[in-house]
Amino acid sequence: MSAAVRVSRGFTQVATWVFDLDNTLYPHHLLWQQVDDRIRNFITEFLKVSHDEAFRIQKDYYKRYGTTMRGLMTEHGLNPDDYLEYVHQIDHSPLEPNPALGAALEMLPGRKLILTNGTRKHADAVMKRLDIDRHFEDVFDIVAAELEPKPSALTYERFLERHNVDASKAAMFEDLARNLAAPHALGMTTVLVVPAGQREVFREDWELEGRDEAHVDHVTDDLAAFLAGLSER
Repeated sequence: MSAAVRVSRGFTQVATWVFDLDNTLYPHHLLWQQVDDRIRNFITEFLKVSHDEAFRIQKDYYKRYGTTMRGLMTEHGLNPDDYLEYVHQIDHSPLEPNPALGAALEMLPGRKLILTNGTRKHADAVMKRLDIDRHFEDVFDIVAAELEPKPSALTYERFLERHNVDASKAAMFEDLARNLAAPHALGMTTVLVVPAGQREVFREDWELEGRDEAHVDHVTDDLAAFLAGLSER
């Protein structure tokens, strides 16, 4: 018996375009070191541990719970407001306007939304620096998700309900393959974004795996060019 042919979902039916934020709309190495350091510093003070132990806890909780914050909430009763306020106090100035991405977003027919494990405040700052904020209808952040991070299916279900999105007519763009499993199961077309510079960020092997999984319909290392190509079809 021959193997089943994998058929990737297309975009002709897409009316809602959903984007992750960090490392999807911009290469995360431009800001990540700041966030990474603040997360580690927060854990060091919160749990009274060494920086090395804080680093281990950070990466362990991120892998197991979707975000370090969720792990700290579950394991240690963290107040999420304190954490979110602290870790996102960063300098966004390394980001510069991205006119190519803005032009590509402008050409997409339908709604554009952001779905992020970060905060709305952080998302707004990123979009403003990239000069793409006018293209997005709204941001569904970790607070809107009731602090339940991706890759939880519940997060996507809450997002779809909140914004009245038909999953079968939506596309999801993400930099982690595991975060595309749930939206694909719900009927969304999925795109894995693997921007240049990923190796400049500390990323574990599991974060870079999954590009060949069945729940990944498309892969690109240049989001702006990929979106522009869709408009030209």
